[in-house]
Amino acid sequence: MLVDHTTISVCSGRGGRGSSSLRREKYIPKGGPDGGDGGDGGSVVFVGDAHLDTLAPFARRGNFKAESGRNGASKECYGRRGADLELPVPLGCQIFDEAGDQLLADIVHPDQRFVVAPGGKGGRGNMHFATSTHQTPTEFEEGGEPVELRVRLELKLIADVGLVGLPNAGKSTMLSRISHAQPKIADYPFTTLVPQLGMVDLPGERRLVVADIPGLIEGASGGAGLGHDFLRHIERTSLLVHLLDSTPPDGSDPVQNYRTIRNELATFSPELAEKPEIIALNKIELVDADEREAFVEQVAGQLGFPRGERPLVVSGATGEGVRELLEACWTRLAETKAARAGNPEGAGWGKTAR
Repeated sequence: MLVDHTTISVCSGRGGRGSSSLRREKYIPKGGPDGGDGGDGGSVVFVGDAHLDTLAPFARRGNFKAESGRNGASKECYGRRGADLELPVPLGCQIFDEAGDQLLADIVHPDQRFVVAPGGKGGRGNMHFATSTHQTPTEFEEGGEPVELRVRLELKLIADVGLVGLPNAGKSTMLSRISHAQPKIADYPFTTLVPQLGMVDLPGERRLVVADIPGLIEGASGGAGLGHDFLRHIERTSLLVHLLDSTPPDGSDPVQNYRTIRNELATFSPELAEKPEIIALNKIELVDADEREAFVEQVAGQLGFPRGERPLVVSGATGEGVRELLEACWTRLAETKAARAGNPEGAGWGKTAR
């Protein structure tokens, strides 16, 4: 089950108290102070884990506390340091201070570490307070206070490609066709209730991570339907594949449906609307073969494609055009990376997107 946001309490360990001890041994008069230091308290540390994809463990348990440091002892014995509490989180997890709503960290790399609550410092024993004029001090320090706070965890899935479109556009069927993911598939809207990730293997040891985002509807950016809760996941993707139902069951216009989703993306985030996009007419097998060419040309014209360019035609059900779609995604991602690296020859929309 995907849990993509939750709030938890974290608390580091308290520092151990320093010891106040005077050395007393039979043949060592005036032994002096020998109180050892307390150990530092353990810290609470978030660690990026590439094998995780949900925040469910945090939703089931709301409080996390690191181990406190042990107290110092006589004979200059130092207290043991408290063990750090390492909390593995999926890549794409953002950590916010709940009180100030401030972004503290964005975990995007494997093994990336962020100390959210440092442990308390161990207190000094009385052996540190001896001077030439104060040779038998009894002073010592208490251990440092722990750090306690509430943090909000939000997950933005990291994927190369995000599938977007109206409910029943065929996104789940497409994801199951191109990967080993097994999203729920049915002939009614909103069969996908949470984002789904699929790993796509291409010839030549190439790999894509594709995310199926729950169907968006008009008003999604304002909270309508399910899509508003998951629009943030698309922000992590490098490329959008906009699937259009060629023959919507409600008789709506595919071009108008496209514009509806584009408006929701732009309303939610202007940066999101600027992401590279590939448009694909899905369920093309439902269009009569004699009418396909004219249908695709008409849609291309209404969407403003340059002369000679057109959307891809695909079918998640039959597999038609799927390989071409995946190759177009790979090419487009390479172009995008090249453009970001400052290589003008790698930039450009290509013939599969506007």
